[in-house]
Amino acid sequence: MNIALIGYGKMGKEIEKIALNRNHNIVLKVDKDNADTVKTEDLKKADIAIEFTTPHTVLQNIRKCFDANLPVVVGTTGWYDDFDKIKAECLAGNKSLFYASNFSLGVNLFFKVNKYLAELMNKYPEYEVSMEEIHHVHKIDKPSGTAITLAQQVIDKMARKTKWSIEECSSEILYIDDKREGEVPGTHIIKYTSPIDDIEIMHKAHNRQGFALGSVIAAEFLKGKKGIYNMEDVI
Repeated sequence: MNIALIGYGKMGKEIEKIALNRNHNIVLKVDKDNADTVKTEDLKKADIAIEFTTPHTVLQNIRKCFDANLPVVVGTTGWYDDFDKIKAECLAGNKSLFYASNFSLGVNLFFKVNKYLAELMNKYPEYEVSMEEIHHVHKIDKPSGTAITLAQQVIDKMARKTKWSIEECSSEILYIDDKREGEVPGTHIIKYTSPIDDIEIMHKAHNRQGFALGSVIAAEFLKGKKGIYNMEDVI
């Protein structure tokens, strides 16, 4: 495939390595220095785009890909308040979008474990649930998209929790302790605490390779398809 990389920071460079190793071509690299000059004709040189930028630029990048009729894989998080708008535009225009709060295979398996454990723990109100997430200091959105996905899974499975918060905790509120430290790729912990014991599950990323590989696999999956997809369609 001919791939356009929209966002050429640390993630973009990692995606480039993996894409080349899987015999794909990088035909366009978009970063802060040339983003304003990239035109629809430039995007049309690619078969697919992989987008990892910021919550402030992701919507315009998605729409540029739609205008070029270019399937787009979106790894940026922090924009899901506008998801319904983008979904409507995608479906109305017969476009192609793949999105995920996290592209790591391990994280998506962790999602399944989290849902199952939360469903089990719904029957045991003596356990209080909380979350912790740690990311590098450059990450803009707080909490992370992955943490929000995990929190929503818990809320969906546990009747006693109605919402999440990074500021308060109560019998109805799932507290997320969101930390930004050094260059941590991503750590997520869900902890159930009772007066007699604790139960804890954790996913800890060692580097960015898992996220990058997942995004390339998503691009391979999306090519030739129309509509909206996520990692559950791949796993």
